[in-house]
Amino acid sequence: MAMVDDVIISSTYAEKERYIGKYSLGRGFQMEQLKRLLATFPKKTISLGELEELIKPWIHTYDEFSKTILQLEDERILEMVKSKGRTTRSPSLAFHYRIDKSLLMGDFHKELQHYRNMIHPSIKIDWYYRKDPSVWKNDLPMIMKIDNYLKRYSFPTEPVPAPERSVELVGDEKWITDGGGKELLERIGIFNSLHIIPVSEPLMFAVNPTKVNETTQLHLIVENKTTYQGLLPVLKETAFSTLIYGSGKKVISSIEQFSMQYPVDAHHHFYYFGDIDREGISIWYFLTKKQPVSLALPFYRACLQKDAVAGKEYQKERTEALEAFLRFFTAEEQSQLKSLFEIGMYYPQEIIKTHELQQIWRESNWTT
Repeated sequence: MAMVDDVIISSTYAEKERYIGKYSLGRGFQMEQLKRLLATFPKKTISLGELEELIKPWIHTYDEFSKTILQLEDERILEMVKSKGRTTRSPSLAFHYRIDKSLLMGDFHKELQHYRNMIHPSIKIDWYYRKDPSVWKNDLPMIMKIDNYLKRYSFPTEPVPAPERSVELVGDEKWITDGGGKELLERIGIFNSLHIIPVSEPLMFAVNPTKVNETTQLHLIVENKTTYQGLLPVLKETAFSTLIYGSGKKVISSIEQFSMQYPVDAHHHFYYFGDIDREGISIWYFLTKKQPVSLALPFYRACLQKDAVAGKEYQKERTEALEAFLRFFTAEEQSQLKSLFEIGMYYPQEIIKTHELQQIWRESNWTT
């Protein structure tokens, strides 16, 4: 190894053989690959040492290294940070560079436009224009498989379970459910058009027969079984069409079954009541990513009138979930809740007795 103005150049025969074998670079290294790495580099500036580490697999001499950096200077992709100066070795390189990512992304956007013109028109790739090229590169193989399927068969007309559709699209039965396939299909805007039956636990709920014909229908999701059993006897006395047992985190996936299990044409509005702890708040937050769900505030405010319980300090805090949750409350209530979590306290749903639960559900105004 030889040190040149804080730049370490790999020079052993074994390293060269390993890198050449791995990348098949021939006389030079792949400039396009380097540009992709620069486009996804986490900082706006890069030191000469960081550049060397970034492209170490492809360089074998200082001459190759300097020519490459100077080429990027000529293309104005790398711009010298003048305050940092340059090396004394010839050819001289800057100690620090500013990366012009707009030039790098320009090539990436041209690539996206190329694919937009050739793939099935229903596949939308606008989302990728705002992301690093590496995200597109990772998704592209599956997108091309989906493109091939749509061009051969068009969109299916019959709903089938996710594993079956997954095999048809990409040849992997677990891709949609476990391999990020659902998220990719949502990104490119075709998930709903593929008639995929979600593979999840059935949604458990009771129905109020007096409300099934309403044009606007309310649905209450509760986290725990005790609360569900306590509220169930008065369901017909409320303004709600269903009482849904969330069974903890399971509701995050099983809510996808609602429209098939309750195929009633109406405007559906969901409320959620869970434990006031980090886990309960996170369940509600991630549920909102699948289905708009309001907090059942009368229940939560009743909890805040009780004495909190110690415990649940082990639960992981998700800042974004807590912030979203707190926005539903007054400034005074927010302060109370923050203090609650700071001292390791929480409110279980069961802190409200059955009689009070039922009274709150029957008598609260849920339509304003």
